[in-house]
Amino acid sequence: MDCVYTSLRHRPEVPPTSAGEVAEVLGILWAHTSPEDGLEHISGSLDSDRVDLLLYFLSADPAPPAAHGPLHRAAALLARGHQASPTLQRRYLPPAGAPGPQADDARRAKA
Repeated sequence: MDCVYTSLRHRPEVPPTSAGEVAEVLGILWAHTSPEDGLEHISGSLDSDRVDLLLYFLSADPAPPAAHGPLHRAAALLARGHQASPTLQRRYLPPAGAPGPQADDARRAKA
């Protein structure tokens, strides 16, 4: 099992939220998990400017060369969850390395 520590940073203009914020973030991430992620467990804690997350993934089989490591899977899950959830978009800055709305516009223009 692989463990990844990551965070979602609050938007500066967003006021502090309720004590149920961590549970809501975890639920949103679980809702956007795919079987390919290999996610087994998530835990989180609230800090003044962010939600800290520990994501536990099944270790990838080292045989297939196309297997993505845990850091890639964590980044993809955060980006996918943030992109799909209005709640995460409203409260948190996009995760580091996540494509912005311009990337979606550029992809649509090419299609």
